Order: sequence, then structure tokens, then C-alpha cells
Amino acid sequence: MRKDKDGESAALERRDFLKLTTAATAGFFAHSALPDAARALPDLPANPVTPDALPTRNLGRTGYRVGLFSLGGQAAIEQPGNEEVALAIVERALDLGVNYIDTAAMYGAGLSQRTIGQVMKRRRRETFLATKTRDRTRDGALRQLEDSLRSLQTDHVDIWQAHNLSRLDEVEQLFAPGGAIEAFTQAREQGLVRCLGVTGHADPAVLAEAIRRFPFDTILMALNAADRHHKSFIEHLLPIALENQMGIIGMKVPARGRILSSWTPPAESGSSGEGGPGVLTMREAVHYVLSLPVSTIIIGCDSVAQLEENVELARTFTPFNGTQLAALEERTAPIHRQALFFHRWS
Repeated sequence: MRKDKDGESAALERRDFLKLTTAATAGFFAHSALPDAARALPDLPANPVTPDALPTRNLGRTGYRVGLFSLGGQAAIEQPGNEEVALAIVERALDLGVNYIDTAAMYGAGLSQRTIGQVMKRRRRETFLATKTRDRTRDGALRQLEDSLRSLQTDHVDIWQAHNLSRLDEVEQLFAPGGAIEAFTQAREQGLVRCLGVTGHADPAVLAEAIRRFPFDTILMALNAADRHHKSFIEHLLPIALENQMGIIGMKVPARGRILSSWTPPAESGSSGEGGPGVLTMREAVHYVLSLPVSTIIIGCDSVAQLEENVELARTFTPFNGTQLAALEERTAPIHRQALFFHRWS
């Protein structure tokens, strides 16, 4: 396990971390009441297949039980000229019991939302639907939400998220007069969104500051087996999210394939964590993150077959113990830079 500069073990002691994991997996979060405006929304979505198809966990204080695997709106779903495959992935995900779908206004320049919307116009009640805005202003974010609702063919989303906070100045923009946080609170008061969330994968300190300033319901954070080697979200953000009873969604689980033994590195790849074949199987990558105290993970899929594999990995999940987690972390050390390519490195 990586050591801090003072030679002590990482801030989150493994024995305490495993206690948190056990508690979260058992669903200890109390279901707090949502704001009055949210109560005016339709009942929580309910995919009838989920209870018999996937293990579920509480999505923090939202009152929702989410399957361990959730569908990300990138990969095939955001690619132009790929409508048949993209629609098949979304439809099949719901058929398999997936009950959380994540997208964003910027994915595929809006194509991801429009593709998902073609399915939502018929099957909206089967999934918790999350989207995001990168606009940091009140007016711009509201315009983007209006476009998102139109594209998704729905009158509300279940989670609206501040997309990819990477720097502290973006947090300042979000909370400045006329900033997007005003749009977030207004949209919830008007019943256009059920819950509010924040996302990021560059620096855990940035997201920690956002959480300190506002009681977001959910957080979408980067988590994979290489995390502890640089700007660790596990050490520096996950405990804060747990303390705040947030729904915790993991992303970047296979690092777009770069952490996997099937990864073929570019010819110019270097060494010292900067490039090379990956070291984990997809099962190891997925089960590592699901062994953390997360609510669910989102992964974008390139095909229906890939989707089915991921759902099966979630369905058959058995948690790793502390020793197993540490061994996987050590294995990622030589390729940690490529596996954490989305982190800020300066």
C-alpha cells in the first residue's frame, strides 16, 4: 500500500475503511426526506426486473435502491452514425434490470441525450435518469437544462449534476452571484429535477470544497484500482461523501480500458506508469470498485455483449477483502499514470 511522505499509512486506515464498506453495503443510510418540490414529482422510478436481476444498494439519502451496475452515456451511445447499436444497448440495459442511466449535455455534442431520449419516451418510469451541465452560470445552466429535458423527452430528471469540477476557480464560479448553483436550487424548487449532484475526476480536493459549500445529494467520482497512487479519491473524498450520506457513483473503473490486460498501448508509450499493457481483468477492475462503499458504478459500453458482461459481473459480485484490495493496488503501480490519465498531474 502506498505510504504518505511522513511514513504513516494512508489517511483512511484499511480497517476503518472496511468498516465503512460493510456499513454502506448493508444500506445503513437513513432515507432523509427530500424537499417539498421533489415530493410533487412522480414516484421514484421502478424497473420491475431489477430486484431479481441485480444486487442493489441505497443511493445515499435519495430513497432509491440502485443496481450495482449502471449505464454510462458515453462509448457507443455518444458516437455519431451508431444509432442502431446505441439504442440496442439502452433497451437491453433496461431489460437486464439496470435502473440508473447517466448522460450529459456535452456527450457527443448532445447525441447521447437524444439517443437515450428515444428510449425514455417509452420507458422513462424504469430508470433513475441523471444528466449534467458544464455551464457555471445560472442562465446558461438553465438553458442547458431546458435543452436536456427536450432531448431526453421527459419533464424532469432524477439527478442534475455540476459536470466535471476540476479546479477551485470553477467552484468559485458555481457559487458566485449569478452562478449555476442558483439554477440548481431553482430547478429543484420548480420540480424539474429531483436531486442535485456534483461530478469530477481531476482532483478530490476540488469536489471536497464543493461538498463543503452545498448539500449535494450525490457525487460521481473517479474510482479504480490505481487510485491510491496519485490524488486519491478513496483517501481524500470518499470518507467525506460517506459522512454526508451522499449517493456515491463510481466512474473510470476500467480507465477506458487502460487498466485492463487486454489494453494495447500506443507504440510511443513510455515507462514508469506512463504506458504499457494493463494488469487487471475486467472482473478485478469492477469488483475492486464495488468492494468500496459506493452505491453503484457507471460504465459506458461499446456493444450489447459488453453490456451483458458488465451486468453479469455486478450480478455475481463478491467483495474483495483488505488484503486482496491492497494486492490489486500494488499490481497497478507500474501503469498508474495511464490508469489515472484523467487526474490532474500538476
